[in-house]
Amino acid sequence: MKADLQTIALGVVSRLLDAGHAAFFAGGCVRDMLRGVTPHDYDVATSATPEQVQGLFPQTYAVGAHFGVVVVHEDGWDLEVATFRADGLYLDGRRPEGVTFSTPQQDAERRDFTVNGMFYDPIQGEVIDFVGGRADLECKVLRAIGDPASRFAEDKLRLLRAVRFAATLHFDIEPATWEAVCRHAREIHMVSAERIREELVRIFVSPSRVRGFDLLDASGLLREILPEVERLKGCEQPPQFHPEGDVFVHTRIMLDLLPPVVSVPLVFSVLLHDIGKPPTFAVDPTGRIRFNGHDQIGARMAGEVMMRLKFSRAEIDATVAAVENHMVFKDVKQMRPAKVRRFLARPHIEDELELHRVDCASSHGGLDNYDFLREQQAALANEPVIPPPLVTGGDVLALGWKPGPKIGEILEQVQTRQLENGFANREEALDWISREFPPQ
Repeated sequence: MKADLQTIALGVVSRLLDAGHAAFFAGGCVRDMLRGVTPHDYDVATSATPEQVQGLFPQTYAVGAHFGVVVVHEDGWDLEVATFRADGLYLDGRRPEGVTFSTPQQDAERRDFTVNGMFYDPIQGEVIDFVGGRADLECKVLRAIGDPASRFAEDKLRLLRAVRFAATLHFDIEPATWEAVCRHAREIHMVSAERIREELVRIFVSPSRVRGFDLLDASGLLREILPEVERLKGCEQPPQFHPEGDVFVHTRIMLDLLPPVVSVPLVFSVLLHDIGKPPTFAVDPTGRIRFNGHDQIGARMAGEVMMRLKFSRAEIDATVAAVENHMVFKDVKQMRPAKVRRFLARPHIEDELELHRVDCASSHGGLDNYDFLREQQAALANEPVIPPPLVTGGDVLALGWKPGPKIGEILEQVQTRQLENGFANREEALDWISREFPPQ
C-alpha cells in the first residue's frame, strides 16, 4: 500500500537525522499543522548539503541545487528538501544571486511572513520559532519577517502572496506590512506573468475570493494587474436593470454569489464578463444607458487579458466563450427547441449557466431564463441532448447529391427536425430529404 505524504516526510526527516544532520518540517506545512489543517505538501529544511541529500536518497532531482533545493522522490511522492541558507543580493526582484548555507535561525529570517517561518521537529514534537510566527498565528495576523519593505524588495511576488495568505487564511495584514504592500504595488510588474497568474488563480478559486478581490483593490495591485477591471469603477448602469450600482459593484457581488468550488473559466468569466462596458458606454436620445456590443468587445478583451497572463488555451477559450455568450441567455425562451438543445450541448454550459445565474441574482433578480433552461435539462435527463444523427453525408450522396457545402446545410436541417421530434426513424428522414431536396 502506498504510504501517505506525512509518513514519507517523516521518513525523510528520520533518514537525515540518522545520518547526523539536523532536519525539520518547514514553512507552510508547519503553519497548517498548527491550525489543525492537513498540509497538502511538506517541505523539509536540513543542515545537509544538496550533495549529501542526494547521497542519502536513491531518487532525487536537483531542481534548485544552486539554491540548496533537492526534490526527493519516495513511493510516488515528491518532497522538497532544502538546505538551511542565507540569501545573497536580490537584483531582479524575484531570486537571490546566490545563497550561502547557514543556520536554522538565518534560514527562518530570510523567509516571507512569520507564520511561514517556523520549523517543526516531528521526532520531538517541538515547534522551533525564531520569528514570532506562533504568536501571529494565534492572533491571525500576517506579518512580514523583519523589515517589510526589504522582504518585498527581495521578491515582488510576496506582494501578491500577502493578499493570498490574508484572504485564504482569514488573517489581518499587520499595518507596517500592509503599508509596504500598498507602497510597492507598482513593482509587481517585475514578476513574470506566469507567477502572477498562479497567485491570482489561487485567490479567485478560493471561497475567500471576495476578501482577496477587496485586498487587491485596496492595495493598488488590482489596478496594476487588471486595469480592465479597475476601469469598471464608476461605470454607471441602467438603474431599472442594475439597482445594485456600477459595474464594479455588480462584479464584486457576482463573485460573492458564486459557490465555494469554482473552475478557473467560471470565476474569470465572472470577473471579466462586463469589461466591455466602459468602452461601449453610451446614452441614447431617450436618456437610457446603452452598452451595445459589450459582450463581443468584452470577449475580445477577456482573451487579451488572459493571454497577457499566460493562461492555458483551454482556459482562455472557455472564458472567452462564456463572456461572448452571456447576453444570449435573455433570448432562450424565443429560441426554437432545436436551438435550445444545441445551446445546452455547449461544452461548458454548466459554467455559463452559473455565470448567468449570478449575473441576474446580483442585479434585477430575475431567474426565469435560468429556470427555463434548467427545466429543459431536466426534460432531457434521460436522453442525449444531441442524439446520434439519423443520416450522414454518405446517405445524402447516395441520394444523388454531389459533394459540396449544400450537404452540410441539408444535414443541419435534418438534425433540426430530428431535435424537434420531426422524424420517427432514419427512413422518414431519408424520405423527407428526397422530397425537400431533390438532387440538382
